[in-house]
Amino acid sequence: MTDQPEQNAPSPPDPGRLADLLEELISEIENARAVPLSNNVMISQEDMLDRLHEAAEELPEELRSARWMVRERESYIARTNERAQELVNKAKTESESLVSENYIVQEAVEEANSLIRNAEGEARRIRLEAEDYAERHLSEAETVLGELYRYVTEARAELHKALPAAPEPPVSQ
Repeated sequence: MTDQPEQNAPSPPDPGRLADLLEELISEIENARAVPLSNNVMISQEDMLDRLHEAAEELPEELRSARWMVRERESYIARTNERAQELVNKAKTESESLVSENYIVQEAVEEANSLIRNAEGEARRIRLEAEDYAERHLSEAETVLGELYRYVTEARAELHKALPAAPEPPVSQ
């Protein structure tokens, strides 16, 4: 092994070369011919792109890596924001569902309470009607029994009345 650098290893970027390329591009754009009646200038797209690619190749590897990392970070943030929005939407949907279920439960409780009040009122009405019916029939039975009692009492009195003395049978003489 030797201490000489490999012949195929890329040479480190020359910051001076990059600065020169950028200065040339700026100068060319500043001195480009203006398009009539506009603020635009005419430049050769192909030439400009070739030179920009050449300048990009002169960028240090760390800068290219940093640009890649920035793009990845932005992509990650976009994915994270999408996921967060999905979670927020899901939470809203769940919240609306719970509110809806709560509303349904409240309606069911109110309906149940109304049915209970109606049933209690109907039970009270039926009980009062049954008491009136029983009272009427017991009163009639009391009247009939009172008459029957009076009849029995009269019949007993009649039974215990002293009978007239039986005529004496004739005696033969």
